[in-house]
Amino acid sequence: MTLALRLLATGVRDVGRRRWLLAYGLFYVALTDALYRFGGTGARTVLSLANVVLSLVPLVSLLFGTMYLYHAREFIQMILAQPVSRRAVFIGLYGGLVIPLAGSFLIGVGIPLAWHGALSDAPVAVVVTLGTGMALSLVFTGLAFVIALAFHDRAVGLGAAILAWLTATVLYDGLVLIGVVLLRDYPLERPLIAVMLINPVDLGRILLLLQFDLGALAGYTGAVFEHFFGAAEGSLWSSVALLAWIVAPWRLGLRQFVRKDF
Repeated sequence: MTLALRLLATGVRDVGRRRWLLAYGLFYVALTDALYRFGGTGARTVLSLANVVLSLVPLVSLLFGTMYLYHAREFIQMILAQPVSRRAVFIGLYGGLVIPLAGSFLIGVGIPLAWHGALSDAPVAVVVTLGTGMALSLVFTGLAFVIALAFHDRAVGLGAAILAWLTATVLYDGLVLIGVVLLRDYPLERPLIAVMLINPVDLGRILLLLQFDLGALAGYTGAVFEHFFGAAEGSLWSSVALLAWIVAPWRLGLRQFVRKDF
């Protein structure tokens, strides 16, 4: 664990110095401040911010996570040439990237919301928004590691990362709606709930919009989810499923890393 902590600290320092990370945080500061100034109340600002968070956080986490691991390949080979634990190396690399990413999001969104008093206007919505953004950072950073470890070629890996983002944020609900139309004569509520669990972005969207009693805006699956569980229980189940999504890519990435021949 000493090695893991050292690699984690080194990664946090290295990633923290990158200009893109500063730009990422400043973008959220400017966007949140602008939405609050022109959008009105804290609750309305959080609702407007939700779609940006659900699209941008997965994209940045996937792209920069994949690029980070490819750029660190020679460093990884040098470290693994020593008698060290691969598990410790993976923990250090993962933590060294995800902590700055999640921290940049938290600071970039949290400070403007706190400055404008959103914590008093809509405290639950603000906490859920920040928690969801950080959870998606963890999920898609883990998926980035899975992709980068699965594909040796950098161009193929980046293409797979973009395809994964498009599938999760754009194509998923469209495919679900096509399935609903084709199978409209069958009872679909329970199968749809199961299908929804395979998309962390949809889980985050439902978790956010249930705080405003707007589950129907999360798409057909969101409407079914709210109808089946209700707002409170739906939030609990979506949170548990999102937590499972954090653990699953991390475990898969660790398994790949331990077995991979660099």
